[in-house]
Amino acid sequence: MDGVAAKRRTIVKYRNGQLAGEEDQIALEFPLTVVVNGEEFATIVCTPEYVDELVTGFLASEGVIRVNDDMKGMTIDEDRGFAYVELSSGGLPAKQFYAKRFIGSCCGKSRQFYFYNDAKTAKTIVGGITAKADDCLRLMKALHEQSLDFAATGGLHNAALATPNGIVAIRSDIGRHNALDKLYGYCLRQRVVMKDKLIVFSGRVSSEVLLKVAKMGVSILLSKSAPTTLALDLADELGITVVGFLRGREFNVYTHEHRIVVE
Repeated sequence: MDGVAAKRRTIVKYRNGQLAGEEDQIALEFPLTVVVNGEEFATIVCTPEYVDELVTGFLASEGVIRVNDDMKGMTIDEDRGFAYVELSSGGLPAKQFYAKRFIGSCCGKSRQFYFYNDAKTAKTIVGGITAKADDCLRLMKALHEQSLDFAATGGLHNAALATPNGIVAIRSDIGRHNALDKLYGYCLRQRVVMKDKLIVFSGRVSSEVLLKVAKMGVSILLSKSAPTTLALDLADELGITVVGFLRGREFNVYTHEHRIVVE
């Protein structure tokens, strides 16, 4: 489903010492309840655009599915705010795995994830692609120029799937995690290879954002904003290059700097 991201509303604007009525575009906020095999699984507060991709990416990120064919069918009831998913396998993983703290280890180093499904689905990146510094700057500029919904509302996060040569797809949402899930769902539904792609992102790089990128198998994350300490710890161990504060002609490379090339 490709819906809308904003709705017009009459507001009162203060400008140059005067109040006057005018129309403004407000970002839509929409509760979507995901029902899997007849059982309520989660409610996502989102922007009702590319909802099928959002649900697909969310379920993949949660470890419920791995590929699009793991779903036998999906029905979106836009009026009531429900997404009904039927799994090909017929069953859901144990409920406790979606709320259980899990500590694992890798290569002798202690690694801590917030949830069991994170440890099960996050991928350690070996190899990965490289990107020129100028490509990074150009991709962030392209994300900004092509983010029309943000320009209209000022209330959305934007994420793009890209190659070093250009943008492949852009998705927006009131939730920065949802924007990434939409990209993940797009890739799964369209069978897009992700290992040769990178993510261009407008929001802060939290640990949850970093884990979603790891689950997609992407080796480079470009962000306009700042990372958190836990996100960088995870990026170090999972082999992901994090570039932040990408603005104008400058940026910071926080982890695995060998993938950013200066010519």
